[in-house]
Amino acid sequence: MELGRLFIDDQVEALRDILSRNEVLTDVLAGASELRLPGWNLTAGCVFQTVWNVVTGRPATEGVLDYDLFYFDASDLSWEAEDAVIQAGRARFADVPATVEIRNEARVHLWYEEKFGVPCPPHSSTESAIDSFAATTCCVGVRTDPDGRWRVYAPHGLSDVFNLVVRPNPVLAPRDVYETKTARWRTQWPSLTVLPWP
Repeated sequence: MELGRLFIDDQVEALRDILSRNEVLTDVLAGASELRLPGWNLTAGCVFQTVWNVVTGRPATEGVLDYDLFYFDASDLSWEAEDAVIQAGRARFADVPATVEIRNEARVHLWYEEKFGVPCPPHSSTESAIDSFAATTCCVGVRTDPDGRWRVYAPHGLSDVFNLVVRPNPVLAPRDVYETKTARWRTQWPSLTVLPWP
């Protein structure tokens, strides 16, 4: 049966099974749990691209550029506080054969406009940051609880992820970000269906 046509609880289980094939991802999940970052999620390309790889018969880690580890701490918005977390993560993930990008989503509004050319209102949580990704397919976050339970945040569901459909999410990121990303993804996963920016 097509994964995108499963009931949502079965889709979550299928997602866990697929992501578990990516040993780098599961190592990052374990490390993130150990770091005990507030409101953390492993998100973006490492999640949906692992799914794309597995459903198209590729190695789970193929083409995954980095592993985005988001957390939310509004108690200290200084770069120094975020950098201390980044350095702790660098030490924890020193043996991980990939780049782990750690970012405090409470600080995004401080630098987003300079980087992307549009203002970003302050996020209220890691999940609200995930909601603002350029494509709905990217809007998936996963984490593990201390008891090992997997938690999945997917405000647009999982069907598009399983079905290789990339749908624009024009709530924050500009059109050129979406088009640049999708052009790169199409070269690696040519079977993607990329929907146009509205």
